[in-house]
Amino acid sequence: MKVALAQINTTVGDLAGNEAKILAGYQRAVEAGVDLVMFPELTITGYPPRDLLHKKRFIAENLEVLNRLAAVSGKVGMLVGYVTENKTRPGKELSNCVALLQNGKIVESRIKTLLPTYDVFDEDRYFEPANENQPVEFNGTKLGLTICEDIWNDEDFWPERRYRHNPPMELAGAGAGILFNVSASPWSLGKEETRYNMLRSMAIKSKRPVVFCNQIGGNDELIFDGGSLAFNAEGTLIGRGDMFAEDFFVVDTESSVEVPRMEWSAEEFIYKALVLGLRDYLHKCGFKSAVLGLSGGIDSALTAVIAVDALGKEHVRGVSLPSQYSSQGSLDDAQILAERLGIRYDVVPIQPEFEAVKKQLASVFTGLKEDTTEENIQARLRGVTLMAMSNKFGALLLTTGNKSELAVGYCTLYGDMCGGLAVISDVPKTMVYQISKWINREQEIIPRDTITKPPSAELRPNQTDQDSLPPYEVLDAILDAYVVQGKGMREIIALGFEEPTVKRVIRLIDFNEYKRRQAAPGLKVTSKAFGVGRRIPIAQKYQIT
Repeated sequence: MKVALAQINTTVGDLAGNEAKILAGYQRAVEAGVDLVMFPELTITGYPPRDLLHKKRFIAENLEVLNRLAAVSGKVGMLVGYVTENKTRPGKELSNCVALLQNGKIVESRIKTLLPTYDVFDEDRYFEPANENQPVEFNGTKLGLTICEDIWNDEDFWPERRYRHNPPMELAGAGAGILFNVSASPWSLGKEETRYNMLRSMAIKSKRPVVFCNQIGGNDELIFDGGSLAFNAEGTLIGRGDMFAEDFFVVDTESSVEVPRMEWSAEEFIYKALVLGLRDYLHKCGFKSAVLGLSGGIDSALTAVIAVDALGKEHVRGVSLPSQYSSQGSLDDAQILAERLGIRYDVVPIQPEFEAVKKQLASVFTGLKEDTTEENIQARLRGVTLMAMSNKFGALLLTTGNKSELAVGYCTLYGDMCGGLAVISDVPKTMVYQISKWINREQEIIPRDTITKPPSAELRPNQTDQDSLPPYEVLDAILDAYVVQGKGMREIIALGFEEPTVKRVIRLIDFNEYKRRQAAPGLKVTSKAFGVGRRIPIAQKYQIT
């Protein structure tokens, strides 16, 4: 069968815009002379629609789009994801569906069987799963239609399973000759490798072609990479979609011609994901430009490079906000970076305002030494200034803090945490350095001194991050073990880390949940990010020992 995979970038709730993309993809498929074109999961609504699903008019309008798409369909079939009402009650009001459209009508529809309810997924909140899934007839061939999670539960691939059913193998057993999977599978580092191995394993085990079409684009904190894949019945990769870009490609499920896999480094994968996530977040939220503080440090430098790549230099504004503690080297590095990127660069000193605030509080603070209070005043004055520029110019303010800082609370509420999007908040500090060096692989864009000098908030004389934190190599390793892998304190100490350091880091991570709850949304690029996929109570006293 000749199949087109239309890997499109949908916007949640933009029913008209999504419909237009589907129609354009369908017309392209007709011109390509294929038998069938497939689109991602919940193509019409965008994914994840979350509590928009509680709006009855939203459901009705999504069904109206489906009917219009069916009406324009011809000989070329079309697989489209949508939301349907669940007519069999008791149960949830809705189901996650895929429809087969052809010759002016809805030929068949199938409901998602396995509903992910973990990490960032919450589908059991909204949807009723299928009781069964049988193959559908299309041009004399039986097709097995599955939706995203349905294909992620094979007992021969996963050492532990979340569900009892294995929908694609059940479909193969019922006579399906080709297995299709329409998907909205968000990306995190290593996900593309897991998908490849899992889908190839399914093709070999089922002895059926497996065709997987994945959504691309950023929707809030989630980044969908596309990377659609097609395997023949022997497990040979016969088709592959671009990563982090819309794509349209055609495969013949009987082909034996192997196509090459995508070979990128971890640094390139994360960088490309962040560029896409920032671009889509800004544009889908209605902004046209971005502003950020440029301290001369590595975090703001990396964020600025990503912003220019995502938005274009004419849409990015960098602001230096020096105080009496800012080093000349950092000021020079910020200016050099701005010049190399070609962005608008402003210098707005905060020292006069800082002195004014200290004078205002002098009588209240009589007899007390300066401490983090005065450091935080500087950070908050910078936040006030940047938010003013965001308001005045209608630009989205980007925060520049990394995952390591956010984990232990090395950031200031209403200061450097101010902003509409935390671009690198899921990137550990050690990875920030790795990506920055990767950016400079061919020519120096980020100044060398920015990468080599000891990191510092520059909020007091001769300050460095390591005055308050363990070395980032140690901190990031403990962070990964505790937050991502879920290891307890004793397990982490057994890995070779010093007990006082482990206890201190864990205490900081647990204590600073209140800060993270008030942080700007961040782009998810690791398997466990701070955000909707990690729901820790703020007022709690439990600690894994």
